[in-house]
Amino acid sequence: MAALRPYVPLLLAATAVSLATEGVLYRWQRDMLSLFAKSHADLTLRHVLRDLLLVVGLLRIGEQDRETAYAPLVAGLLLFYGLHCAIQAVSVLVRRTRTLPVVTRNIDASALRLSPAPPVLLRRAGPRLLAYGLPSTAGLLAAVATGAPGCAGFGVAVSLGLALKGLYDLLVRLLPSRRPAGEQEVLDWFDAWLARYRPTVGLYFSGGASSAYQANMWLEPLAKLDGRPLIVLRERFMVQKIAATDVPIVCLPKVSTLLRLEQSTLRVLLHPSNSGKTSQVLRIPRLKHAFVNHGESDKLSSCNPYAKAYDEVWVAGPAARERYARAEVGVEDKDVVEIGRPQLDAVRPYAGPPTGPYTTVLYAPTWEGWDGNPGNTSVIEAGENLVRALLADPGVRLLYKPHPLTGSVDPRAGAADLRIRELIRAANRERSGKRPSRGDELARLARELDRLTMTSCRAGADTVERMLAQSTPVPGRAEAVARATAAWEEAYWASLPEGEHQIVTDARPALYSCFDHADLLVSDVSSVVGDFLASGKPYAVANTSGLAPDAFRKAFPTAGAATVLTPDAAGVPQLLDAVRHPERDELAVERAELKRRLLGPDEPAAQTRFEHAVQALCSAARQHRARLAERLAAELPGQRHEVADAPESVAAPESATPSR
Repeated sequence: MAALRPYVPLLLAATAVSLATEGVLYRWQRDMLSLFAKSHADLTLRHVLRDLLLVVGLLRIGEQDRETAYAPLVAGLLLFYGLHCAIQAVSVLVRRTRTLPVVTRNIDASALRLSPAPPVLLRRAGPRLLAYGLPSTAGLLAAVATGAPGCAGFGVAVSLGLALKGLYDLLVRLLPSRRPAGEQEVLDWFDAWLARYRPTVGLYFSGGASSAYQANMWLEPLAKLDGRPLIVLRERFMVQKIAATDVPIVCLPKVSTLLRLEQSTLRVLLHPSNSGKTSQVLRIPRLKHAFVNHGESDKLSSCNPYAKAYDEVWVAGPAARERYARAEVGVEDKDVVEIGRPQLDAVRPYAGPPTGPYTTVLYAPTWEGWDGNPGNTSVIEAGENLVRALLADPGVRLLYKPHPLTGSVDPRAGAADLRIRELIRAANRERSGKRPSRGDELARLARELDRLTMTSCRAGADTVERMLAQSTPVPGRAEAVARATAAWEEAYWASLPEGEHQIVTDARPALYSCFDHADLLVSDVSSVVGDFLASGKPYAVANTSGLAPDAFRKAFPTAGAATVLTPDAAGVPQLLDAVRHPERDELAVERAELKRRLLGPDEPAAQTRFEHAVQALCSAARQHRARLAERLAAELPGQRHEVADAPESVAAPESATPSR
């Protein structure tokens, strides 16, 4: 309206508001930007319309012969938008040259001519158009206000200069000497690295961003193995989701690249979860596959029929073996191997009842799951009642650690989680306590731990730049991380006011650190219960299934030594009394027996049993390769095949099925 009238003050104000609105949308309203894009009203169109209306306003102000004077200005704007499109096209080409078939971490990949990523502004069309087009828009505004075409010409010239500079910066990156190695060169380098490193056992993982914890729990046991471990991922984003480790990490997005592992010395792959891409690696017949899971419970997910696709299923103790037998999902008993839970070797054992003024209770409910079973999580039906009952006891300090996926399926769980957090905050407001003066020390230890576990990269770094920055780790880093983590956890717990309730949602402190500082666990039917049994401390399980207590214990053996709590939390006072007075604890003997059934014997240690299982399966893989080579030699007379410790020179057909 201001351009057609024309009315200069309104035109200036409307343009300023329009530009400010663009900034607000990009900063706080990304969903609205997506809606505009779906309506074919993306930033490019909006910017063109904005400049076009400014030009229309200029043409309608003053004399009628202004069209000739402003023709070069219109041509400059058209050239600028043409350069914008050219930059976007070249940016796509640069991105393709930097999309390597193999992504690494903890590996020296400098031979691939890795380099820092282009500036973010050159890779994102929307922000780039706003930034580069701002001088031209400002020049047009100045021309409208002053009537001087030179202001508009200067602004358009600056925008053209910025666009030409950006285009040049991208074009230079396409020169053979400046771009990373090509696909075949990267694959040849990867084959050579596998031949030098000679991996023996790998951890295979594929999943969503929130599922990285399933792999992270196996990092430490994997690193302690006597061999050359490797982590194999399938999603590029997952490389940065894996926690701090010195184990080499490779991400192989394509199946054709994944199958190159067949020519390596890798013998065994461990699988902490099932995923759609697991079937792709099972096609490699020369590898042995073991399912190690990411925790065990009485849920159906702990005896998934998919487990029969693996050569072996590794479980913690006899209870899991019995669970597979009862489920009749096709897993044969001879393929089940009991290894314990190596992650739990460091959990502190029960040292007696609480000695201070407070009893620390860890409430760690699970999430709602995918199957819609109301008994999966206690958060919806019992969470608030349990928390109220615990907070009603003045001698309780509550640690609330919800599952990271809480509310991701059922909004009611998310809403209940928020209400529980507010109950805890309200209780803390009524409980005053002096905060120990260790905040500075905690911050210093946090910085030291971050320095050891995080590789500093620019916010706009891409995978190639991160590969360059996250090269071979400094020797001894893993030991330094362990020491720094222990020091941070000690300082963290010491920095908290005595009796202050805590909502634990960050990566630190870890769940097992919460185990060490808790006198009692309240949870659901989940792997948390089985893991907590390693401590020998009392625990309770919320029963929201509607079953009677005896039927609940029979249906869920992990609750066999637990105090079963109803949704109304009526049994909480008696439970706390038994924790504070061990002579009234009638379940101590049952807990010790259940611990042996769930986790196996204390000796040898779980890490030792894990090591023995890996070595046995590696030996079976070597024997399998030898037999396979003999069969191939019989079918192809005159040809010999390297087996066992050396990479094979003849690959099995891609259509081969897993060895089972």
